[in-house]
Amino acid sequence: MAEIRRENGQAVVDYMARDYDSLLRSMRAMIPARLPEWTEYESEADFGNVLLQLFAHMGDILSYYQDRVANESFLGTARTRRSVIQHLRLIGYSLSTAAPASATLTLAFPADCEERVVIRRGDAFATRSSRTRPSVRFEYTAEVPLVIDCSALDPVDVGDGKQRKVFAGVPVEEGRLVRDEFLGISDGTPDQRFALAHPRLILRSLGEGDAVDRDIVLRSELGGVVTEWTLRESLAFSRADQTDFAVEIDENDQAVALFGDGALGAIPEPGSALTATYRVGGGTQGNVGAGSIDTVADAPQLALLTAEVSNPAPSTGGAERESIEHAVRHAPAVFRSQRRAVTADDYRALALQFGGVGKVRAEATRWNTVTLYVAPQGGGHVSDVLEASLLAFFEDKRPITTTIEVEDVDYVPVHVTAEIGVKGYYAPQRVKEQVERAGAALLAFENVDFAQTVYLSKFYEAIEAIDGVDYVNITEFRRGDGPREFETTGKLVMGANEVPTAPAGDPRYAGGIRVVLPEEASS
Repeated sequence: MAEIRRENGQAVVDYMARDYDSLLRSMRAMIPARLPEWTEYESEADFGNVLLQLFAHMGDILSYYQDRVANESFLGTARTRRSVIQHLRLIGYSLSTAAPASATLTLAFPADCEERVVIRRGDAFATRSSRTRPSVRFEYTAEVPLVIDCSALDPVDVGDGKQRKVFAGVPVEEGRLVRDEFLGISDGTPDQRFALAHPRLILRSLGEGDAVDRDIVLRSELGGVVTEWTLRESLAFSRADQTDFAVEIDENDQAVALFGDGALGAIPEPGSALTATYRVGGGTQGNVGAGSIDTVADAPQLALLTAEVSNPAPSTGGAERESIEHAVRHAPAVFRSQRRAVTADDYRALALQFGGVGKVRAEATRWNTVTLYVAPQGGGHVSDVLEASLLAFFEDKRPITTTIEVEDVDYVPVHVTAEIGVKGYYAPQRVKEQVERAGAALLAFENVDFAQTVYLSKFYEAIEAIDGVDYVNITEFRRGDGPREFETTGKLVMGANEVPTAPAGDPRYAGGIRVVLPEEASS
């Protein structure tokens, strides 16, 4: 009989008594009743025994494939991304693509600059490449150009006796713009599909009628007449004359544009040329530190003026594509909300579906106001780009009388100092690094949440489990805003909007916690 068991934290259908050993035992057990004259069936030299082993081997292989088919037939036990995509498509849930990190740039022009500078969509900036890290590209993504009038800026001292005209507040996102890619020629048949040439499409807005972000713009041209098509989550509610299209993304991050059949969505006219403009990229590699974006990559008007660029704050919000585990856990809540934000759980479930949002807490702060306390993926603070995109995402999901506000979470640094002893046959520095990693894991962004109580015992438990640790004595355990003396309660209680985190900017806690070896303590 099939059973459900846990394997690596995931439910798996386990079909018993169908492996090689059990099949071989079952066949041998039938021999006395079916072939009583066969008495040497357990001999390795018996040819019949060889046949039984071959049949058991073949049965083991067939059973494996049957089990895999059975596993992929249920959302809770499916292991392949393709199967999960197909299951969730039945309830109208699409796995999120990788989300791009966003940042706000500061431009510095020469003090004598009097030009009027226009920054347009696709103008690019980048980090510098290194041996271990390639350059990361950031682009201005708004459709409305940003106009900077240098004559209206006053020169300021930027150090070393230099004066520059500084303009702050240029929003950019990681990724690359693909302009007017030719998809193909319509042949007039129903249900046409056209694949995009570049994988890793950035697609954050799939709500009905939601074209605010315009992550993908698709046009058809016939006889000089250009028609712009509207992105829909599904063509199931499109009328016959509506120029709508949908996008499907497979397990390899390859996107395909889908058109209607003449009843549900219009068919592109025969002979019309189809083009698409979209952005690709996304991922955690876009979460770079402050001052990392320092190169004008593709903005000739800025390069001619010898403009300098920098990002005063780190870029945040970059996230990898939605994992299978997250989708299986999160999709039912989105389905229950029916993509309509009414309760606090609805707001939370929908916000977590938006790419780049790592943690969120929803609270009704006034009778017609919902406040979303948001932590971007990977930590950090909400950028203006992420806030604007998230508000646009909720535009067709909230009640018309409800106002949504987005606020940052309160990060509370937790200071931990551990004095450890190392066993004689272990390298002290290596053990120290392992302890730092274990402590940092307890305070890692993905392992903490709002109002989470931090227990002293968890640090003792994690450190004592490391091979090579002889003893541990934690001498400091406090909130970053708490007193210097040792916390005696054994726990740190966080407020409703507080998230514990490792200290930042203090080299003593570079590994997440401060680890002191005996020789360091004595010195």
